Amino acid sequence: MRSFLSCFVVAVATCLSIPSLSISADVPKVGDTAPDFEMQGSDGKTYKAKDFVGKKAVIIAWFPRAFTGGCTKECKSMKESGDMLKKFDVAYFTASTDPVEKNAEFAKSLDLDYPILCDPKGKNAEMFGVLSSDKTKAGRTTFIIGKDGKVLAVESKVNTETHGKDLADQLEKLGVAKLPAK
Repeated sequence: MRSFLSCFVVAVATCLSIPSLSISADVPKVGDTAPDFEMQGSDGKTYKAKDFVGKKAVIIAWFPRAFTGGCTKECKSMKESGDMLKKFDVAYFTASTDPVEKNAEFAKSLDLDYPILCDPKGKNAEMFGVLSSDKTKAGRTTFIIGKDGKVLAVESKVNTETHGKDLADQLEKLGVAKLPAK
């Protein structure tokens, strides 16, 4: 019975996009060196952790599935708050275990101004400790990584409707460098 109940809770949480669903105890903590990720973006480019070290802070906002309610709200929120996020010296992405083609279609449908990182084999999601126990999707968790490659913040209680603004507020609190005004 417990096994059925556990599966039921995970299924309901996924369908409802409950943001606080815990996926793994192996999530990098604040101060840890961030995983050495490499993922293709919905824009066709490949993004690697090492490309940002010493140059920019990085936000990776993992979400479970493209074209679902909560994930759509989260991606839209980050686009709508793009002007606030772009004030900081930061590269920002959403990420999922969906295939590149699906995420490219999803990004296009939302007219996103940032790429969605794609991890169809779940290798990167596993390194971040957000891969579901059935290894089919990522949990909704956001990482802010500093220029030094260390994790500055981990957020697993995401409000999908205000996530972009919440991230800009968090960057301000963390003292992430701002870009010079244009």
